[in-house]
Amino acid sequence: MSPRTHEPRSRRERPAKPALSYEGIVATAVGLMRTEGLQRVTMRRLAQELDTGPASLYVYVSNTAELHAAILEDLLGAVDLTPAKAAGDWRERLVAVLGSYTHVLFEHPSLAHSALVARPSGPNYLALVEAVLALLHEGEVPDAQAAWGVDVLLQIATATAAEQSTQDRDIASEDEHAALVDALRNATAQTHPRIAALGNDLVSGTPEQRLAWIFRAVINGAKTTPRPTD
Repeated sequence: MSPRTHEPRSRRERPAKPALSYEGIVATAVGLMRTEGLQRVTMRRLAQELDTGPASLYVYVSNTAELHAAILEDLLGAVDLTPAKAAGDWRERLVAVLGSYTHVLFEHPSLAHSALVARPSGPNYLALVEAVLALLHEGEVPDAQAAWGVDVLLQIATATAAEQSTQDRDIASEDEHAALVDALRNATAQTHPRIAALGNDLVSGTPEQRLAWIFRAVINGAKTTPRPTD
């Protein structure tokens, strides 16, 4: 009799699956996003990757939106906050922090659009908000104006990254932008005098230069614009 090559294996002999944890779930979700894209990071796909049922994940994460917020929170650990404690002009250091945040979103285009609605609340996000508020405080921006200003500054950074991610996915966006530039440059003084007067300056500068200018404009506005009273 020939020896049996495949002995039946008891379930008890199989290696135990690692216990689920919030940290493990988020780490797996981040890995899926990097390899398959954010659109594939669903509760069902994540459960499959973790060899469990979707119901088991809901103990740790309520829904896909919360999962995406957790991914964003994890990636915010890469934002460079060192300018907040460095020397130099507080405005330029604040622009550097906001630029680093924007760059993190640029590196993950699929997450940038989700970040418009995702609301992380973990230590990395709080550290970012604290750094922005500390620099506004250093610049003697009134507290009430800083409290609203931090929200606007982060929204600008997030929306800029989201817009760029949309353009990167849309093959027609480059042609549309070229058509807009051509229309602005060729506007006549008879019909559009202010556009014609500014000409090429309307589309001048690199995206990085324009974003940094927007940050400075909002920072200066936050310092000088009082909040409305109730």
